[in-house]
Amino acid sequence: MAVGDETAVRYAVGDAVATLTMDQPHNRNALTPALMAGLAQGLESALADEAVGVVVLTNAGPAFCAGADLSGASPAGPGAGAGKRRGGARRDGLADLLAAIQDSAKPVVARIAGHCVAGGIGLAAACDISLADDAAKFGFTEVRIGVAPAIISVVCLPKLRRADALELFLSGERISAARAAEVGLITRAVLAADLDAQVTAVVARLLAGGPSALAAAKRLVYTIPGMDREAAFTRTTEVSQALFASAEAAEGMAAFREKRLPSWAPPPTA
Repeated sequence: MAVGDETAVRYAVGDAVATLTMDQPHNRNALTPALMAGLAQGLESALADEAVGVVVLTNAGPAFCAGADLSGASPAGPGAGAGKRRGGARRDGLADLLAAIQDSAKPVVARIAGHCVAGGIGLAAACDISLADDAAKFGFTEVRIGVAPAIISVVCLPKLRRADALELFLSGERISAARAAEVGLITRAVLAADLDAQVTAVVARLLAGGPSALAAAKRLVYTIPGMDREAAFTRTTEVSQALFASAEAAEGMAAFREKRLPSWAPPPTA
C-alpha cells in the first residue's frame, strides 16, 4: 500500500519486515513534505503492527535521497512549516522524522541503493544499521548552496570524529560509500549485486533477537554515552534487572536450555 502522498512512499509488509520505499525518482527522492509525511506514517504503521519486527528504509530510482526539496525552499528552510513548534521556532519536519527513526523501538535498517547527499545522509545516519551500494556517493553538499547541514548534524556528528566532520561539512566534497563507512556514517558498503543478500542477512540476525531486548539495546546505544558514569551504572542496573525478570528473557533462556528457537524467532528458511 502507499502511505502519505499516494506515490511518495510505498509500504509493504512480509516475513516480519516492513519496507518503506521512497518512490519519487523524478526528483531523486528529495525530502518533500509528502515524502517525509509518508515515511513518518509508514514508521508509525510498522511500530503499531505486532507482525513487524524490523523496518527497512530504501529507495526506488538511482538516488537514495538528494536532500532538501529546493524547489520548495524558503528563507525559513525547506519543510520548516511541517513540524511542531518548539520554543521560539517551528521545528522542521525532518527533525521530527529523524527523531522518530532513532526513537523507534524496532530496528530500522537503511538499504541505500544510490547516491545519498545532504539531508539524505541524515536519514542514513539516523537508521540503526545502514548498508550502501558501493557505487553510491555521499556528501554534505549544503555549503555549496550557502547553507549548513544543521538539522542532520544532530544524528551525524555522534558518528564522526571532529576532524572528519570538519572536513566533510566544510568542503562539501562527495565521498565514496566505502569512505562513508570508514568515517562511520554508514555501517558498510557492499557490491550492488550483493546488497539485497546482505540486507536480508542483517534482517535475519535482528529478527533472532527478542523484541524488548532489541528495543532496550538500541536505547542503551543512544542514551548511555551521554550520561555520567554513576548515573549510567544506575540506569543500566535497572535495565538489566528488568530484562532478566521479563517473560521474554524466561522464554529465551528456556529455548537455549531446550536447544530450540525462542517463540519470537522466525523459522529457518529452506
